[in-house]
Amino acid sequence: MTEVPAPRPREPLDAAQAAELAHTLKAVADPVRLRLVSMVAAHEGGEACVCELTEPLGLTQPTVSHHLKILVDAGILTRDKRGVWAYYALVPGALEALSELLAATPRRLPIHYAVFAVAGASVGSASKS
Repeated sequence: MTEVPAPRPREPLDAAQAAELAHTLKAVADPVRLRLVSMVAAHEGGEACVCELTEPLGLTQPTVSHHLKILVDAGILTRDKRGVWAYYALVPGALEALSELLAATPRRLPIHYAVFAVAGASVGSASKS
């Protein structure tokens, strides 16, 4: 794979922006949470009930709810309580904003963008040799 240099960000991140981005990256830097984001993004209607996410992950409802709370706190998902269940959806533009920043960051190693592609975000491209 030939690396295509990405454009540099227009301005460096300030301390607050770096802290916010680190919080978001920590939220998605977990295999279970990556799967949850992709499952919600791929779910019919673009939202999913926590009750529909536990079985495919093989985890208990409290564990899945904990991971979902982290994604909500990071601004990646929204939560809508309906009766006894909570429904989750992607925050419009959240993954696109993250992918744009990542695409503008110079990189030396290939990065896999599966979760962003599932959510329909454009991340940039690399040419293959």
